[in-house]
Amino acid sequence: MENSTDTPMAKGKATSGLIFNEKFLWEMSRGGRCGISLPEQDVDISPLEEGLTGDAPDLPQLSELDVVRHYTRLSQWNFGVDSGMYPLGSCTMKYNPKTNEVQAALPGFTGAHPLLDEDLCQGSLELIYNLEQYLCEITGMDAATLQPAAGAHGELAGMLVIHAFHAKKGHQRSKIIIPDTAHGTNPASATLCGYESINVQSGPDGILTPEAVEAVMDEETAGIMITNPNTLGLFEENIKKIAEIVHSRGGLVYGDGANMNAVMGIFKPGEIGIDVIHLNLHKTFSTPHGGGGPGSGPIAVVKELEPFLPAPRVEKRDGVFTLVDDRPDTLGRMLTFHGHFGIMVRAYSYILSLGDKGLTNVSKLAVLNANYIKECLKEHLHLPYDRPCMHECVFTDKNQAEYGVTTLDMAKRLMDYGFHPPTVYFPLVVHGAIMVEPTESESKETIDQFMEAFKAVVKEAKENPEILKSAPHLPKLSRLDEVSAARKPVLRY
Repeated sequence: MENSTDTPMAKGKATSGLIFNEKFLWEMSRGGRCGISLPEQDVDISPLEEGLTGDAPDLPQLSELDVVRHYTRLSQWNFGVDSGMYPLGSCTMKYNPKTNEVQAALPGFTGAHPLLDEDLCQGSLELIYNLEQYLCEITGMDAATLQPAAGAHGELAGMLVIHAFHAKKGHQRSKIIIPDTAHGTNPASATLCGYESINVQSGPDGILTPEAVEAVMDEETAGIMITNPNTLGLFEENIKKIAEIVHSRGGLVYGDGANMNAVMGIFKPGEIGIDVIHLNLHKTFSTPHGGGGPGSGPIAVVKELEPFLPAPRVEKRDGVFTLVDDRPDTLGRMLTFHGHFGIMVRAYSYILSLGDKGLTNVSKLAVLNANYIKECLKEHLHLPYDRPCMHECVFTDKNQAEYGVTTLDMAKRLMDYGFHPPTVYFPLVVHGAIMVEPTESESKETIDQFMEAFKAVVKEAKENPEILKSAPHLPKLSRLDEVSAARKPVLRY
């Protein structure tokens, strides 16, 4: 397609330059090529018994140059936080500081086996202990565990703690309250614990009302799972009153802390009635996110729930860090060994680098950036809740409906301007949702570029809607059949 210097696209960041097609390594293989030099064999050959070896492995034969160019070209297909802005709402795809990688690569950490005797891994155990203490300080809780491997895993751990608490009381309850603005994994986590999810609709301002909770909270309800800030990017202002209602009827309050990056250093969930909260180290604390992991989803709890935390726990006794398994009420292990340790090192580095004031500024800047986008784009995109947001804001495609342009069309067209699309069609409570989270990492210049691109797309939606309906045009692949891709995935061709 034409991309002259007087078109809006020419001012964007995308280009239609050289793009490589890449074959599989096996298709590139040529007999006799070898990219490595193996050391000379210094032991006698000892043939194995017949039937133990089978056929030789089908390994491609490639030169070093073949391998280097192959993986370099593949890397150029990818878009990540080191490439540009990643405005995915509710995902917090922010920059991962390289100092974190340096600390995580220290030989004392990378070489430590989880089965080492305690006296040989005091440094690693101390890091786990200290990180738990920091997370307790940030959340206002009394105890924490780093075992859960991701956010949803942390949700499950938190719900298992609630389940164990009620079992210890002698009356297991059957239901859990989940607002319509909660994260989508919340109902699944509750179901895995045997609870029936009771959906509660948010009020006209996009937040939960105490009256709605009071109407469904009874003696068979184990508690409530509440995301704060919620998936509309709004702070649940009635959280303290809601917690009082739940507690008055013997329930517990689970806080989905996936959006803690908007409020850390500003308020402490443990001080307003939250009993258990999970945190995403791969979001709030800048560790890598996406691509299958590993993540980390620690939970922190009030003192009454500490006995139920997964074991073993790291404790400090007479100046020595030790693993303690003797916990009769523990819900057991959530993960082999002690969690994703490399991610913990990165989060620990991040917390030490910033300190309390720095972490507070992270929240302030995340909120500032999101509100800046909200105010600048609300004249171009429909804003269903025109009120101060937290770390993310939600628009819709309502204004573009008369031109036959959808949220998906605009998201795809943004790719032609060199920007990764925001989250689309989530949260489900907003029709045609466009959810934008700039994070605190992005500069005003980058955010301005993003908004100018979005304004250009909105203008095109009115003047030339057909160009959006077939977008994107510049990436390696154009509009895909996403329904067929989901139902009939082709994993190899």
